[in-house]
Amino acid sequence: MALYLLCLVLSTTLVFMQTQADTSCTDCFVHSRATYYPNSEDHGTDAGACGFGSFGATLNGGDVSAASNLYRDGVGCGACYQVRCTNSAYCSDNGVNVVITDQGSSDNTDFILSKRAFGHMAQTTDATASLLALGVVDIEYRRVACSYPSKNITFKIDESSGNPHYLAFVIWYQQGKRDITAVQLCETQNFVCKLLDRSHGAVWTTTSAPSGPLSIRMLFSDEEEGEEAWVVPVNNIPQDWKGGDVYDSGVQVNQ
Repeated sequence: MALYLLCLVLSTTLVFMQTQADTSCTDCFVHSRATYYPNSEDHGTDAGACGFGSFGATLNGGDVSAASNLYRDGVGCGACYQVRCTNSAYCSDNGVNVVITDQGSSDNTDFILSKRAFGHMAQTTDATASLLALGVVDIEYRRVACSYPSKNITFKIDESSGNPHYLAFVIWYQQGKRDITAVQLCETQNFVCKLLDRSHGAVWTTTSAPSGPLSIRMLFSDEEEGEEAWVVPVNNIPQDWKGGDVYDSGVQVNQ
């Protein structure tokens, strides 16, 4: 009887430890389904919910995707995921790395990939045609770090902006695995800062932009690790900013 109880305790402990390991795994693959944009070109859409515009269609070489739950009210915009299909007859081991640029779902999918990205999950050119013919496939996915070695985080001033009152901008080339969860706009002369509103996707706005050169501070957060840090760009937004301008922040964040 004592031996039975000992075995039962050990078995329960092992199951508990396994459950703890599974729930704390940040690099594990999650099972889901994926499809691709119908009636589309190889690249993604230039009207995605993240607000990237035409830039979002060709970001990451066109390996982009819409997401459903992973969109997270815009917080998920710019995040990168490794996506691989599970049909061994057609699918490669590594799959494809995609960037979230839009929101959408279809037939219980987590991802609507660009046609280009969907095809990149295949082993060969012939397998690509077979994969595309399936339309919807079972997949595994996990969050991975975004990497743009030759690019710094960049701010694109939206064309609707009007200096000095209304300012809207979108953040390009988000790097690493952390989310941008808050943005501050700071005066460079007296260092007074104000939190901005997330209008939609990766677009941040204010109806009362400070005067003078501006510094944009970003809060990078890792929800799973419980870590966050403010990042202050090297370069400021000049006083004479206007809609359509693009400004290099001078920083990369590869955490």
